[in-house]
Amino acid sequence: MSARILVVDNYDSFVFNLVQYLQQLGAQTVVVRNDEVSVDQAREFDGILLSPGPGTPDQAGVCEDIVNELGGEVPIFGVCLGHQAIAEAFGATVSRAPELLHGKTSKVTHNGTGVLRGLPSPFVATRYHSLAVENDTVPAELEVTARTDSGVIMGLRHREKLIEGVQFHPESVLTEY
Repeated sequence: MSARILVVDNYDSFVFNLVQYLQQLGAQTVVVRNDEVSVDQAREFDGILLSPGPGTPDQAGVCEDIVNELGGEVPIFGVCLGHQAIAEAFGATVSRAPELLHGKTSKVTHNGTGVLRGLPSPFVATRYHSLAVENDTVPAELEVTARTDSGVIMGLRHREKLIEGVQFHPESVLTEY
């Protein structure tokens, strides 16, 4: 039986690119907007993807509640805004990024753990964001797994729970892997 993945759509126009990749990996996906799903409904899935989207993490509907209440119970992966919501849920600060990057690529260097396992380091990734997790606010329970050459955080994962996020867009055609 294939994994059932809840995709929490943060009103992103490219969420179905991520959905298609999950389906190609054999997952059954259910896509629900961030203001049309509850934590209890999310609990029924084998995994949760928190999608990219516009705005700030506190505008991402149920995302932070899902991380706070289901983290450690259901695996959670966040992309862009979803990554930022994970960071904020654990107490990190998300603020204006040093530079605004929409559809631009950067080299990402990583430690080879989690979703980045097996990928070359560095690799080229596509960025669409004006906000970023502040380096000096990352709590001890989160590990920075990836950064740009200029030090902007591109990946985080919980040290004990199956919670992970990436700031870049793995679904973009310009992202190498």
